[in-house]
Amino acid sequence: MVKDQDETELLNTYFTNGTEIEISSDEEGFRGAWYEGRVIRPILKKQRRNNNDDDESNKKLRVLVEYKTLMADKKGKKPLKETMSLIQLRPRPPPEKKRKFKVSEEVDANYNDGWWEGVVMEVLGNGRYSVFFRGTRDQLEFDESQMRIHREWANGEWTPPFNEVGEGQENEDKAKLVPTEIRPNNEAAENFSVGSLVEVSSDEEGFEGAWFAATVVKLLDNGNYLIEYHNLRNNDDTDFLQEETDRLHVRPPPPDIGPFKSFKVLEEVDAQHNDGWWVGVISKVLKGQRYKVYFKGNNEELEFKHADIRLHLDWINGKWVRASQVVFDSCVYS
Repeated sequence: MVKDQDETELLNTYFTNGTEIEISSDEEGFRGAWYEGRVIRPILKKQRRNNNDDDESNKKLRVLVEYKTLMADKKGKKPLKETMSLIQLRPRPPPEKKRKFKVSEEVDANYNDGWWEGVVMEVLGNGRYSVFFRGTRDQLEFDESQMRIHREWANGEWTPPFNEVGEGQENEDKAKLVPTEIRPNNEAAENFSVGSLVEVSSDEEGFEGAWFAATVVKLLDNGNYLIEYHNLRNNDDTDFLQEETDRLHVRPPPPDIGPFKSFKVLEEVDAQHNDGWWVGVISKVLKGQRYKVYFKGNNEELEFKHADIRLHLDWINGKWVRASQVVFDSCVYS
């Protein structure tokens, strides 16, 4: 059971008054971005008791924040203030030194007053890059000074981890640690063959943040894949749905890293729901190995059994990355 002191500890450790932070929003048009801001103060909001709720507290911790780049007035002189939950906040990432980026590298680009997650599609030269944004299907050009490596923050750690030495490049030797319980996956990110088992994501409204099991049916001349879903049916419900998808939306199935005895609050997980694996965050630990999971994409909180949750892994540049700062390189999947 999650107690009040758990959230209080997170607040006191990472989000004290005046701390510089980054803020995510669930509002339409702002999803997928992180905005710079600062903590003003915590707020305890009363909420109705629910006898079926394992949390005995009738108060919910929220945080009043102030944005640095978003304004509340048309003149742009009054910073916007909002009340957010802890899972919508993270510390300001440490500054990184200047570096070069590579094609297919996941980055954040500074655009429209926030940091937006994208993928490098082309190196244009003179320190400029073409970046594709899955959420909007836009492809825009940026200077390297407007970009940074995309990182996730969970459990007090950044993934990929910040390098302790060097020019902000990843410390490859330190990162390539493979636990003995890992079962290899021998598919490369952009080299799937007919019959390969994969997971596929979609940018269609209502499907963002989910990965669906599928099989590669055909390699198309344009470099895309024709895939057949394992659980999604066609409109007539006569067969499993087949669909064309590009390399940016296909990845190998995550490796089996063994069972987890329990998950913690703010830990990133995938929850099995509506025929796919949906990325969420543990918002509450309940009795009987059950959890509440918060999904930022649709601002929902649902309850799941332990068996229906797996640790969230990111497939970045041919490597599986998790919040424990362990990176599993595709070269070991032989």
